[in-house]
Amino acid sequence: MEEKNKNGWWIAAALGIGAVAAYATLRRQRPEYDWENKVVLITGGSRGLGLVLARALAARGALVAIVARDAEELERAETDLRQDGAAVFQTVCDVRNQSEVERVTEAVRSYYGQIDVLINNAGVIQVGPLEVQTQTDFESAMAVHFWGAFYMMQAVLPEMKRRGAGRVVNISSIGGKIPVPHLAPYCASKFALVGLSGAMRVELAKDNIFVTTVCPGLMRTGSHVNAVFKGQNEKEYAWFSIGNALPVSSIGAERAAEQIIEATERGDAELIISTQAKLAAKAYALFPELAADISSLVNRILPEAGGIGENHALGKESASNLSPSFITASIDKQSRRNNELEPNEKIM
Repeated sequence: MEEKNKNGWWIAAALGIGAVAAYATLRRQRPEYDWENKVVLITGGSRGLGLVLARALAARGALVAIVARDAEELERAETDLRQDGAAVFQTVCDVRNQSEVERVTEAVRSYYGQIDVLINNAGVIQVGPLEVQTQTDFESAMAVHFWGAFYMMQAVLPEMKRRGAGRVVNISSIGGKIPVPHLAPYCASKFALVGLSGAMRVELAKDNIFVTTVCPGLMRTGSHVNAVFKGQNEKEYAWFSIGNALPVSSIGAERAAEQIIEATERGDAELIISTQAKLAAKAYALFPELAADISSLVNRILPEAGGIGENHALGKESASNLSPSFITASIDKQSRRNNELEPNEKIM
């Protein structure tokens, strides 16, 4: 009996290895993805990572459509892209509003003819201890990260299904894989997006539509100036911006964009960006108790509730003697390069 069990184990192992080898072979045979004249719709495309992605994709010959809530930001982003010869269409859209999403996707189709790739990048972030986070903060995060992405996918998927081809990229976060203190609404909504994106992936594969879930760690996009800070906002802004600025804890925006584009080309199921984020995700998956205990210890050294309480201030309104400083100089520069600040606007 023992010999039979051993043989069964070896047979199962051989079948498993064979399945993995066959899968790897099939992936290698998947044709290369050509971005030339592909229509790419990017939400949150007027600044930060969205704008960096638009630049990189336009350089590959893609026809770019960017949407965001701020008309002036969109105009500046369009000028930025056209200076490098990009084909770009831009229009205002609040992804929280389903009727706006439907209007805008139809406008993109009218302008370009179709939508080949959707990148759900629009995001909000509220930083502060749980005591100052309100139900409205959680609803706002869910409205953008979950429902906004859902509305966008619902609007583009029928056309992709008819063509039998499409790519969807959902930009979640490492905060959608592990809980991060002082980011409760953000993490809750990003966890929801990870689940939605994964479910869409497995059900749309039969239609030749590849859904990729992207979970970046900290990125040097310059977006810290437009994050929302609550409680002791100056202290919250200081730790957040310094963490974003340090090379040991963050990754450059252009490098992150390249990884996202390559994962989209391959049709990967998931991409976790940065070695630090990958290690954190694996640690949480393997040792959830230990990882939670470490996060709890980190939470003890973060600022307590107080300050402006449940009110909020943008990062650029939360300057102190700690930030901006020489430590954050590199990402403060990225804030200007990536349209996070108006021309001549200063971090107060």
